[in-house]
Formats: sequence, C-alpha cells, structure tokens
Amino acid sequence: MLEGIIRESTSKAYTKKLRRDGYLIANIYGKNQENVNAAFKKSDFIKTLKNKKHLIFPVKVGDKEYNVVVQEYQKDPITGDILHVDLLMAQDGIKQYFYVPIKVKGTPIGLKNKGVLVFHRRRIKVKSTPDKLPDFFEIDISNLDVGDNVLIRDIKMPEGVECYLNPSIPVVGVVKAK
Repeated sequence: MLEGIIRESTSKAYTKKLRRDGYLIANIYGKNQENVNAAFKKSDFIKTLKNKKHLIFPVKVGDKEYNVVVQEYQKDPITGDILHVDLLMAQDGIKQYFYVPIKVKGTPIGLKNKGVLVFHRRRIKVKSTPDKLPDFFEIDISNLDVGDNVLIRDIKMPEGVECYLNPSIPVVGVVKAK
C-alpha cells in the first residue's frame, strides 16, 4: 500500500522543499469529504501506479486509508517529471465521474495498407459507482482498415456505467500515412 504524509502547509516554500526532498504533491478529495493535502515519495508513487491491477487503489495518509483513483496530474513541460497529482476518493454507493483507460487488442488490417494507428482518446469519461467501474475498456482493432474508426457508440458499456460523451466521437482509428 502506498503511504504518504499530510502536508502541514500549502505555501510555495514548503512545497518546493518537499519536491527537493523527492516528494510528489497530491490533493485527495471527494464528495462531502474534507480535502486532504498530502505528499508521497515520487518513486513509490510511480512504482505503485505501474504495478496496480485495478483503476482504484488504496493509499494511507497519516492514520487514515483511502481508496482513490488518479483524476488528473501535472507534468513539467521540459523534464517530463510529474509535479502534482489529484486523487479522487472512490466512495461506495456514490456515482462519480471517472476516466477509464482504453486498451487495444489485435493488429489492424490498415497497417499493411500503409496506414497508421491513431489514438484520438486514451481515456473515456464515464459516470459510475466504484463497484461497477471497469478497470479498462478493451477494443478489438483487428478489422480496422485505412479510414476506419472505432466510435464511442461502438464500445459496450457495462451495466451501471454511463458515458455522456457524444456517441460519434472517435476513440481509435487508422489513417493513411503521408
């Protein structure tokens, strides 16, 4: 389980000191819950994210445990280091918006016909309770030829999961290489 510390201050100087010491600044928030200003060791956080099996993962800050999901993160534009992360509490019985990642399966036919696979969206915004939330959406792209796309409406949503995006938005597709 990922363990972090509670930030005593939210000042710029204290934040810089934590970053120098190898910490990642985080905010943990949820509906009708008190916001938690936390910091995690950057290496531990990245290791936890790479090895997690589910979208929702547990963290311990101070003496409390939270089930959270990464809602947003900020990267340094030059070095690519993660500077800040927002963690949303996954509260049982409460419908919330989550960003669910896309995974593709297969090799498109269009790659042999001088096409290039393009991801229009890497994550899809859905509304669901944490217990019905899928860890990812798997899309079979083996039948895609040049000019073909998989749209939001082509993705089968599990029961209890709603997507409010426009159904004609493309997710992945094969375009002609220049």
